[in-house]
Amino acid sequence: MNVSSRFDVTGFGVVVTGGASGLGLAYGEVLASHGARVTLIDVDGAAVAAQAARLRDRDGLDVRSAAVDVTDHPALDRAIDEAAAAYGRLDVAFANAGIDPGAGFVGAWAGGQRPRVTEGALERYTDERWNRVIEINLNGIFATVRAAARHMRPRRSGRIVITTSLAATRVEPAIGAAYMTAKAGARHLMHTVALELAADGIMVNAIAPGFFETNIGGGHAHDPAVQAALAKDIPMHRIGQPDDIKPLALFLASPASEYVTGQEIVIDGGWGLGVAD
Repeated sequence: MNVSSRFDVTGFGVVVTGGASGLGLAYGEVLASHGARVTLIDVDGAAVAAQAARLRDRDGLDVRSAAVDVTDHPALDRAIDEAAAAYGRLDVAFANAGIDPGAGFVGAWAGGQRPRVTEGALERYTDERWNRVIEINLNGIFATVRAAARHMRPRRSGRIVITTSLAATRVEPAIGAAYMTAKAGARHLMHTVALELAADGIMVNAIAPGFFETNIGGGHAHDPAVQAALAKDIPMHRIGQPDDIKPLALFLASPASEYVTGQEIVIDGGWGLGVAD
C-alpha cells in the first residue's frame, strides 16, 4: 500500500464553519493546500471573504466564502447546499464555529492562588449568556452536522469533524460553565452520530484542542505574558499554534482515517495529563 496516497484530498468538496480565523481557518488552509475545494463559513462576512481572497490570490487555492450565522439554521443549510452544488459533492464538513463563554468562577493563577471571579459566579450567569453559548457552540454544531449528513448519506461517503475541547471532559473553572456544557454535548453528539452514520460510510470524529493561540477568549492568547502563564501548566511548555492542528485535520478528512469513527482526539501538548515541572 502507498500510505502517502491515503492522505490525498484532491478535488474533495469541503465546508468549514468558523472559518475566518483560528482553528477553522487552519482546517481550511490545510485542506485547500492539498487540493481540496473549500468553502469557509463565518458570521464575520468581511473577514472570511478577505481570508478566502488571500488564499485564492496569494496561493492559487480553490477557496470560496459565505457569511452565515450558524444560529440561523435555514441560512446555514443554504450555504452548505450551495457549496455542495458548486463542487458537485460534499466530502468533508468541519463543524467548528464557537464563541468565547466569558469568565468562569475563578481567574488565572496569580501568586500561587486562583482568585474567585464575581462576574463568573453562578448567580450572575444570565439566561442570555447561557443561551447564546449553547446556541452557537452546541446547536450550531448540530445544524452543521445535520446539513452535511443530508448530502453525504446518498453518496454513502463522507467525513464530519467536530471541534470539541479538552473542557468537554475536564472541569476547568476559569472557563464559563456554558462552554464546558456545550462542548460536552458536542462530544456526545459526535458519538451518537458516528454510530448512526457508520454503515453509510460516513466517519464522524472530533478534535479536542487544549490551549491554542486563537481569538477565543477575547484574543488574550496572543499576549506573550498570557502564553507564558499558560505554558507553565503544559508539559511541553508552550501553547498550541494553529499550524499544529493541520496534520490531524488532514488525517481525519482524508481516506487515511477510513476505519476511524466516533473518536475524540486530544491535541493539547500534554495539558490534560497534569503538571510535570
